[in-house]
Amino acid sequence: MPLFNRFILLLFVFFSVGEVGAQQLMTKRSTFYSLIGTSGGKLNQFDQMLAERGLTGLRNRYQTIGLGYQARINDFMIGLDVLHNRGGVSEFDGYRMNYRTSRALFNIGYAFTEESRFQLIHYMSLGVGFLNFQMLPSDHPDDLEAFLANPEQGFVLRKRDIQKGTQYYGNFLTEIGFQLSYDFDLPGRPEAFQIISKMGYSFSPLAGKWNMNGISFDNAQSGAFIRIGAGISLPDRNFFYKDASIGVSLIRGVHFTTAKEFNTKLEDAGLNPLKGTPSNWGVRILGDTDRMLYGAELYNLALKGNATSEKTHSLNSLRVYGNVGYNFIEYRNFGLGALAGLGFGNIRYSLLQNGKPDFPELFEQREFDGYLKNNGLMLKPEIFAEYGVPMTKRKLFDLVFTAAAGYEVPMANYKLGDFSMSSFMAGPYLSFGVGVRP
Repeated sequence: MPLFNRFILLLFVFFSVGEVGAQQLMTKRSTFYSLIGTSGGKLNQFDQMLAERGLTGLRNRYQTIGLGYQARINDFMIGLDVLHNRGGVSEFDGYRMNYRTSRALFNIGYAFTEESRFQLIHYMSLGVGFLNFQMLPSDHPDDLEAFLANPEQGFVLRKRDIQKGTQYYGNFLTEIGFQLSYDFDLPGRPEAFQIISKMGYSFSPLAGKWNMNGISFDNAQSGAFIRIGAGISLPDRNFFYKDASIGVSLIRGVHFTTAKEFNTKLEDAGLNPLKGTPSNWGVRILGDTDRMLYGAELYNLALKGNATSEKTHSLNSLRVYGNVGYNFIEYRNFGLGALAGLGFGNIRYSLLQNGKPDFPELFEQREFDGYLKNNGLMLKPEIFAEYGVPMTKRKLFDLVFTAAAGYEVPMANYKLGDFSMSSFMAGPYLSFGVGVRP
């Protein structure tokens, strides 16, 4: 995968530079955090089309939530951010118009401060993204069979459609910014609670990469931003020997569940079933202090296929967990532990027509696609094994291989219309990962 290759290349470059430039006294820090923020993104061409019809343009701001990881050796920093951005909703003639984007970004930076409670870092981000624009009815369908009999209720436009799978992420994106952060001691714990803020500018450097149906949506991926957040940091000043670290891994897994019951509804409506079992790509951040485990995990799983000769469909679910646990066995480079996760999950079914006209005809006709969604809480127990391989002479970081098995339990019905998708959300899974641990 191109995304995986870029990740591994950046890690090796970073840690190679860290080792070459290391002095006798080495300072290290690893951090994971969550973010919220805001940015601007005015869709000029779309707003001009609305103005020609006497309509008000879309709101020109979007809100951001995200998850991030950062490792720092001496003054060099590398990190990863996964961000979801959602634009404001505009109401028109019984329809709701809005857009959302998501981004996976690798960060490379330089710290202007020495090891201290306060950090000032200048960084640059390189990554890929996804864009969704939709105009759908304000009233959500409450009957699955009625929806499948008449799904053409609005339109959905997607570029680099990750609802078909995370591997569809694409189109080059960049950010340039500054990070300010400060550590606060946690009573009785060696970790620090970190408050973090980021400010800068994000943009798509290649014009026209986000055009859809005759309209440019490039500005949805551009604009000045400010984000604030909080997380857990492990500064070297609190550790006299190597007894703690936070690592990050890319994970790939399979879920032993099928859409059998949902497929029956699809076939009754004359649509092709969704075949196979869902697989996922995701990110896991895991901290370990004196065998106590904590962290976060995000992955996206999907089924996709041709609904008819003229339509495609996908069944997608995003899962985000906060994990805690314990490492029962630590022997040399091997570890065996257990985790319990509580988090958020959603279920999304899309039935999209392949050929749709360009704007403004698309805006006038509107009724082409159908979309159902729901969300709720998820719970999971998990056991995992890991093996770390030291990758430099000074053991600056380990390359970590992991294998995990668990069972996911939905804590909601996850209904699409009136049809419960709990049986699809529940079930065992197996995942494998590779990552780094400073």
